[in-house]
Amino acid sequence: MNEDTRAQRNTGRERLRNAWYTLRREPAAIWYSVRRSVTDAGPERETAVQSLKAAGAALLAWAVAGVWWDAPMALLAPWTAMFMVQSTVYRSLLSAVQQFAVVVIGTLLAAGAAMLTHGTMAAMALALPLTMLLGNYARFGTQGLNAPTAALFVLAYGSYSGFDIVHRFLETLLGAVIGVCVNAFVLPPVYTRSVRRLRTRLPAACAELLHEVADEVREPYDRERARGWYDRAERLTDMITDLRSSRRWSDESRRLNPGLGLRRALPTPPSADWDMTWDRMTEHIRTTMRSLGEPVRRDIELPAPVPRTLSALLRRAGDVCALDDRSREPQDERDADERARARERACAAAMSAHRRLTTVLADPAYAAVPALAGISADTRLLLEDVAEVAGWSDSESVATTSAAGTGEDA
Repeated sequence: MNEDTRAQRNTGRERLRNAWYTLRREPAAIWYSVRRSVTDAGPERETAVQSLKAAGAALLAWAVAGVWWDAPMALLAPWTAMFMVQSTVYRSLLSAVQQFAVVVIGTLLAAGAAMLTHGTMAAMALALPLTMLLGNYARFGTQGLNAPTAALFVLAYGSYSGFDIVHRFLETLLGAVIGVCVNAFVLPPVYTRSVRRLRTRLPAACAELLHEVADEVREPYDRERARGWYDRAERLTDMITDLRSSRRWSDESRRLNPGLGLRRALPTPPSADWDMTWDRMTEHIRTTMRSLGEPVRRDIELPAPVPRTLSALLRRAGDVCALDDRSREPQDERDADERARARERACAAAMSAHRRLTTVLADPAYAAVPALAGISADTRLLLEDVAEVAGWSDSESVATTSAAGTGEDA
C-alpha cells in the first residue's frame, strides 16, 4: 500500500470518527437546550416562546379563516400568520407590510399575465421573471420571494378571477393582522439580557488579560506568547462588535412595542455612553499588545527597569477594569465609595508607573529603542481610558493624583 492510499484511508477514518462524534453529541446538545428553555431564562426560552407563539398564531388564523369564515383560500391566513411572529414587534409590523405588498403585486401580475396569454405556461413565462426580479428588491427584505410564490399559486390553480383575488388579499391581510397582534400582545419580545451580559463580561475579560500579561511580562517572553496576547486582545474587540449588535437588537425590540405597558416592569437597557469608553479601551489594549510584540519581533531586549514597570502599569490598569461600576447592578453607597477609592488608588499607581516608563525613555542610552517609544505611547492612550473608567474627567486631576501615587509599586 502506497503512502497516498494510506493517507486517504486515514482521512476517511478521521471523517467517520468526527461524524460519529457529532451524531453522539447532537442529542445531548438538543436535550441541554430543551432543559435550559424550561429551567432558565435565556435565548433557549426566548426561541421556544416565539416558536409556540407562531404555532398559536397559525392555529388562530385557521380557526377564523377556515372554520368560522370557511374562506375558499383559508390556507393563506395561517401561512401568513405563522411567518409574522418575528423576533421583534417592529420586525413583525415591517414584515406584515412587506408581505401584503408583495402578495398584492405578485397576484396582480400573475392575473394580468393569465388574461393576456390565456395559457398557464405562457403566463408563467411572462409573470415569473418579473416577480423574481421584484422579489430581490431590497425594500421587501426577506418577504420579497413571496411575490413569485404568490404568482405561482395563482397560475398553477387558475385562481385569478376577481372573487379569488379579493379573497386572497383578505386572507393574507387577516393572517398578517393575527400574527402581528399575537407577537405584540402575548409575551412581546424584549431583549436586554445580552447587553447586560456583555457589559459585565467585557471589563472582566479586559482585567483578566491585563493581569495575565502583567505577570508574564516580568520575565523574557517569546514571539508565540506575544502573539497569544494579541489574539486575546482581538477577541476583546470582537466582544465590542457583539455588544453593538446586541444594543441594536435591544433598541429594535422596544420600538413600537405596545407590550411594554402591558407586561411586568421590564429593565431599561443600560446607557450606550459606556460602550464608547470600552470601545476605545479594547482598541488601546489591542495596540498595546501589538507594541509588546515588537521587541521580540525585532530581537530587541527591553531595558532592565522596563518589564517590572510595565507589569505594575498593566496590573493596576487591570484593577481599574475589574472595579468598573457602570456595568454592575445598583449597590449600596458605602460599597460604591469603597470601590471608587480603590479605582482612584489603582489609577494613580498606573499613572505613576507610566511616569517611570517615560523617565526611562528620556534616558539618552535608550532613546534609540523604537519599541520602547511605541509601548510608552500606546500605554499612555490606554491609561486615558483607564482614567475615564476610574472617574477622572480632566487631565489635571489625573496628573495630580498620579503625582500623589508616585512610588507605589516601585
